[in-house]
Amino acid sequence: MPESIARNTVYALAGQLLGAVVTAGLTLFLARVLGPQEFGVLSLAFGLAGLLLLPSDFGVSQSAARYAAEHRDDPAEVARVLASALRLKVFLAGSICLGFALLAGPIADAYGEPSLAWAIRAMALTLFGQNVMNLYGGAFVALGRTSSSFRALVSKSVAEAVATLALVLASTGAAEAALGRAAGFLVGGAVAAFMAARVLGPGAVGFGNATGAGTRRVAGYAGAMFVIDGAFALFQQMDVLLIGAILSAGAAGLFQAPLRLIVFLGYPVQALASGVAPRLASTTGDRNVGPFRRAIRYAIMFQAMLVPPMLVWAKPLIELMLGPDYAESAEVLRALAPFVFLLGLGTLLALGANYLGEARRRIPVAIAAVVVNLAIDITLIPEIGIVAGAIGTDVAFAIYVPAHLLICRRIVDIPLRPIAVTLLRSLLAAGAMAGTLALFGVSDVPVVLMPVGLAAGLATYLAVLVLTRETSVGELRRIIARLPLLTR
Repeated sequence: MPESIARNTVYALAGQLLGAVVTAGLTLFLARVLGPQEFGVLSLAFGLAGLLLLPSDFGVSQSAARYAAEHRDDPAEVARVLASALRLKVFLAGSICLGFALLAGPIADAYGEPSLAWAIRAMALTLFGQNVMNLYGGAFVALGRTSSSFRALVSKSVAEAVATLALVLASTGAAEAALGRAAGFLVGGAVAAFMAARVLGPGAVGFGNATGAGTRRVAGYAGAMFVIDGAFALFQQMDVLLIGAILSAGAAGLFQAPLRLIVFLGYPVQALASGVAPRLASTTGDRNVGPFRRAIRYAIMFQAMLVPPMLVWAKPLIELMLGPDYAESAEVLRALAPFVFLLGLGTLLALGANYLGEARRRIPVAIAAVVVNLAIDITLIPEIGIVAGAIGTDVAFAIYVPAHLLICRRIVDIPLRPIAVTLLRSLLAAGAMAGTLALFGVSDVPVVLMPVGLAAGLATYLAVLVLTRETSVGELRRIIARLPLLTR
């Protein structure tokens, strides 16, 4: 049985936060223990493996998740979908991982780093385990059983942390660190597969249940997802690469630093999307649209609340988190406020379109966003500097999000008037919150006053939403009252 949307959302958010905490902790540990040379070798291995993650998956995980969601009430059919997807995974990911391992020596020679070879071989194992984990983890999310995906993630995180600490402390090398990461993903993949077999039967983890028709079906939708993922990966890296090429590596660092800080701001709505979007999938046309409509409203209200601190306190926030050397990054953070506002809604609508089977219609939109961002970057970076990267991102997302709303409206009924009303009320509340924050300062805000200012700003934001009847005190009380119950 699928779990509640609230429970799925909480587990999805907990998984995101757990991954972020473990990654940050291990990064700090490895950077200190390995030293710049070996940590640099490890970073090269990570970077090379990262380039191969997208082609090794080829959109199969998301394609399988879509069809699993459509047949959530038929475990036998879901098992056949996953078996067909696993056959594709083993062929695609297995071939790429094997080739990556075989080319480890020549790649290491090309970089002039002999120790890189064994780090690459370990990362080949990591890549395979990551593919298996993504396949079954995505299926659990699609089936409304995110708690199972969370357990696999916990297993992966614990195994990676323990193995990395033990191996690196025994022999401080990049290869040992990479092997620790491989251990984590192999354990995570094995646990995810075991749980899939327990929930759906052994047929979900073997080739015997795969069918030619099922394999072709998964592969067909996977191709569209691969193009979209590729375009989005390019979209994410384009700004920093062009800034580095046109200006300097230092300028790229000033742009990338605030971009890394705001990535966590999209986690709550992304978690909510994983709870509601799979319910749009259906083979009969009987879709559960109500939660998706409500999620759009919540996404607008939540993301609008994040904008005022970025606009009003950009300078003090950057100096607090990154130090005075990153003072120029404040303008980038301020310029990224429209992107942050659109980020949650874009994630929700894009995932909804995937589960509605509309991935192919997303391709022109994704390509258009990349082209627009590229044109703005090339035109404005030489003229106004690193802020141009933020402007390009904002404009591209201003195209990306409405286009995805229209794609979703082709299949399901999503009235535009309530969305527009929520948008206007949320922006009005955000304006009032910005004014409250400004009372505590703009360019120079004492750290001890920041929590007080944020509390006052949040109270102002919620008060305006209540006064404009976007929400009510009763609704806010119900949300707060449900929080302790979400994980039960």
